[in-house]
Amino acid sequence: MTHSIAIIGASGYTGAELIRIIATHPSFEITALAANSKAGQSMSTVFPHLRHLDLPELVRWDQIDYAQIDLCFCALPHKTSQEVIGALPRDLKIVDLSADFRLRDPLQYQAWYGNPHLAPDLQAEAVYGLTEFYRSQIASARLVAGTGCNAATGQYMLRPLIQNRVIGLNDIILDLKCAVSGAGRSLKENLLHAELSEGYNAYAVGGTHRHLGEFDQEFSALAGEDVKIQFTPHLVPANRGILATGYVTGNGHDVHAALSAAYGSEPFIEMLPFGQTPSTHHVRGSNFCHIGVVADRLPGRSIIVAALDNLTKGSSGQAVQNANLMLGEDETAGLLMVPCFP
Repeated sequence: MTHSIAIIGASGYTGAELIRIIATHPSFEITALAANSKAGQSMSTVFPHLRHLDLPELVRWDQIDYAQIDLCFCALPHKTSQEVIGALPRDLKIVDLSADFRLRDPLQYQAWYGNPHLAPDLQAEAVYGLTEFYRSQIASARLVAGTGCNAATGQYMLRPLIQNRVIGLNDIILDLKCAVSGAGRSLKENLLHAELSEGYNAYAVGGTHRHLGEFDQEFSALAGEDVKIQFTPHLVPANRGILATGYVTGNGHDVHAALSAAYGSEPFIEMLPFGQTPSTHHVRGSNFCHIGVVADRLPGRSIIVAALDNLTKGSSGQAVQNANLMLGEDETAGLLMVPCFP
């Protein structure tokens, strides 16, 4: 069975990544593409690397006939996404890639994003889109909220450990490096080549990064008590990839065993042998997440390192994984591409 797919926000990086993945999907067909700022243009003009594909012309999102669409990906910025999704048909299946529906509490959304939520009824309906942990809810959902790419990486490292009390809950440090595509495609002075290349910097230091709202929500729910981690992200001069290093209290072999047990049957989470650590080079362009565990030289402490592609497993690949579940397809359909190397 072929499913008709629409993508709103197709002119951004995550929109282009969705098209790249869906182009070889066995049962998804892109029938509508929207990008209001580039409506009327062809995708080959906006993204020349897609010129070999037979794709519909870009239109405004309100020009799409949604009665002909089986599932819609929404790849718009936060705040814009909730406004658009609030106007879409209420029976339409939607995977949202923005931050607008990730936080269940509207007051927490306002606290982290600085504006009241405009569709709290939809926010209450949305299922959090971390596929490996919300699989059954996603399969029956109408609206799925994709996670933040940083939040996904940190949760893959830490969720099983927090849930099973393998590590201390009051001393979790997460140090994360993210490639520049995580900041989106819009022009920003600090993302110019001359400003970014040949160095990297910490940002949102001291607990101001918005993905902390997801960590607080998910980790506290798992533990049954407030869990607040220390988290510092860094912007690195690379196009794709996230490398996260977690410092925790807990025996290294116990940590590795708990993660291996949690992910033993997961198709996209790869546990490395104890003592090995991953590289972003080895997951680039793929839907895989690699995780390694090393015993720290300090007794009773461990170091966890995770790598994934922020545009694929951290965003668009995760979105397709969720869409597969929502439409009754094999979860891995279209997503078993081999990483690009070097």
